[in-house]
Amino acid sequence: MSNDSSARIVAGLRTWIRDAAAGAQLPSSRHLVTEYGASPVTVQKALRRLVAEGLVESRPGVGTFVRAVRPARGPDFGWQTAALRSPRADLAKVAGPLQTPPPDVQALHAGYPGPDLLPERLVRTALTRAARGAAATSRPPAAGVPELRAWFATELADATPAHLSAVTPNDVVVAPGSQSALASIFRALVAPGQPLLIESPTYWGAIQAARQAGVELVPVPSDVHGPDPAQVERSFRETGARAFYVQPSFANPTGAHWSLERGEEVLDVVRRHGAFLVEDDWAHDFAIDGEVRPIAARDDSGRVVHLRSLTKSVSPSVRVAAVCARGPARERILGDRAAESMYVSGLLQQAALEVVSDPGWRTHLRRLRGQLRERRDLLVTAVREQAPSLALDAVPSGGLHLWARLPDGTDAEQVVRDCAADGVWVAAGDEWFPAEPAAPYLRLTFIGPEPAGYPAALDVVERAIRLQHR
Repeated sequence: MSNDSSARIVAGLRTWIRDAAAGAQLPSSRHLVTEYGASPVTVQKALRRLVAEGLVESRPGVGTFVRAVRPARGPDFGWQTAALRSPRADLAKVAGPLQTPPPDVQALHAGYPGPDLLPERLVRTALTRAARGAAATSRPPAAGVPELRAWFATELADATPAHLSAVTPNDVVVAPGSQSALASIFRALVAPGQPLLIESPTYWGAIQAARQAGVELVPVPSDVHGPDPAQVERSFRETGARAFYVQPSFANPTGAHWSLERGEEVLDVVRRHGAFLVEDDWAHDFAIDGEVRPIAARDDSGRVVHLRSLTKSVSPSVRVAAVCARGPARERILGDRAAESMYVSGLLQQAALEVVSDPGWRTHLRRLRGQLRERRDLLVTAVREQAPSLALDAVPSGGLHLWARLPDGTDAEQVVRDCAADGVWVAAGDEWFPAEPAAPYLRLTFIGPEPAGYPAALDVVERAIRLQHR
């Protein structure tokens, strides 16, 4: 719940309810307005929250009453073990970056920018406009709203050299966020049990999507410059894989940014083996010092399947992404998307289109670049001065994270637990490896609230490390 004035009323009434008997009537709305000095609208908002939590029940024309608490019977679900059998994929319940920390902690673990880094005014206005239009009640095409598909296609076409044919709106499929898109891409391009080359380390969500699709992950070592083309060649030759998942621009978690030459070399390997390159352009809007150069803009043969999401840069509530693919691959991806979710909410698509087509969008991105640079540099300084036990292989030229190596022999999960006990949340690097971790790492984000707290937070991290190396 947001920290508005209704939160104060909810907190006070929870205490009142805890000491009241079941069936007791709450004070009247008029009494609560006077007691809390709040408006009737605020009081009603608080009461609706308590109803939603199951603490009270409202009887129209009578009042609001404390609900009886049902006894916990502890039902036996053991029968499900036999019915479910073994899971078909080894998936974590909730990945570390998705876990919600308690209030008043320094959050350096999450992957979504805070509200102060988002175009909040544009988003609110766009949602209001979209709700007033036809998108609120009509069904969009399975492939996505035509105008939004055209915007994604134009973004990629603008980066395409004149001698190559650019993507068109007909090559675009809109998906409800990059996670769903990745699952469809992997299912469409790689048969269950067949190999998929994947950088190591790489985005944990891609690892989970691939495992859920039932494909065999083949890790390809990657550093701050990207994967070694010779190693990519070897992996294709030894496995017979037909797809390679990569993040050429500001990779999550390493921040790696491929050079033009590295991108061409890897694409040449992919061409020789008759394979697909799945390019996850997740950080397209998060350049700081470097520039985004999509590999898909240098391919017109359908080798590159390009994925771009607006979820992180527009709003986590506007889960909209797009897949640019050509030929039969696009049709298979579209078929998978239609089978899974039929279509993406037209309301969210229209809202996303309203945001990115507003002149204020470019202004926001220019301002965001400066904000990310400032926060990145603050966190880098805090790591170097407050946590000398951590090693940074490189300062990323874009993205949202630092990839920090722990001393050999450090238990990264224990560091996470010890930091959390001291009010600092960080993410262990193990989740970003498709196989055994090459070394212990932490991923630290510079997009959470209170950047002024970075030095104190890194003091906590350093103490947690030293506990294991005394």
